[in-house]
Amino acid sequence: VQLVESGGGSVQPGGALTLSCAVSGFPFTSSAVSWYRQPPGKGREWVASITRSNGNTYYPDSVKGRFTISRDNAKKTAYLQMNSLKTKDTAVYSCKVQDHGQDYWGQGTQVTVSS
Repeated sequence: VQLVESGGGSVQPGGALTLSCAVSGFPFTSSAVSWYRQPPGKGREWVASITRSNGNTYYPDSVKGRFTISRDNAKKTAYLQMNSLKTKDTAVYSCKVQDHGQDYWGQGTQVTVSS
């Protein structure tokens, strides 16, 4: 199982980025997909989730209305569209899938929001 995130980078406050999570070696349609982030010096926090079937999405209040998670099952890829970025969104962003209780993570991609 391999998850590869991409799309991170440096942006100014108010900017936007779209992250991708490409999954291989895994039955992509069998799992929800979640994004998490770990700000510098802090613990990991949940950012967004999308269900495997009907594509219902869930967000914490900290990103609701600014971030959008989506998935393309044909491409086995999930996305995180991030708009109106704030300095507090600076973190390493990682995606996760789950199969039979086993979590699989990508290596993460750095997002830096700074003026």
